[in-house]
Amino acid sequence: MKKIIALVFLIVTFYGCDSGSVNYRNPYLPNYPVDLPINLNLPQYTNLQFAGNYIVDFSQGVRGIVVFNTGTGFTAFDVACPNQDLSSCSTMTISVPNAVCSCDDAQYSLFTGIAPGKDYPMKPYRVQINGNNLYITN
Repeated sequence: MKKIIALVFLIVTFYGCDSGSVNYRNPYLPNYPVDLPINLNLPQYTNLQFAGNYIVDFSQGVRGIVVFNTGTGFTAFDVACPNQDLSSCSTMTISVPNAVCSCDDAQYSLFTGIAPGKDYPMKPYRVQINGNNLYITN
């Protein structure tokens, strides 16, 4: 009886594990190394000190990286349209609180990186905070 209970528990645990509904393995976007330090004391980054503001750095990532102050922290995403092949229209524009893909007019939340009804979210990057410095990496 104990073996049956253990087997049922194991099966329930196995099927209860879910990778989630968000798929970050995007076939459209290549994986480039990202190492972007941001000093919030520098003039070009001072807007990031206030909730709802953002900067876009086009020097790294696939099409550039948007860093957004959520009010409780920071998010960083690639500005390449995640559900499109790389093309002339696949760089998103920022319209707070969203990033908009001009290829299909999809609006992705800068808080979550998700657009309703789309297969792939924006490509996220890790944000580490150390004093007045942010470190964006993948």
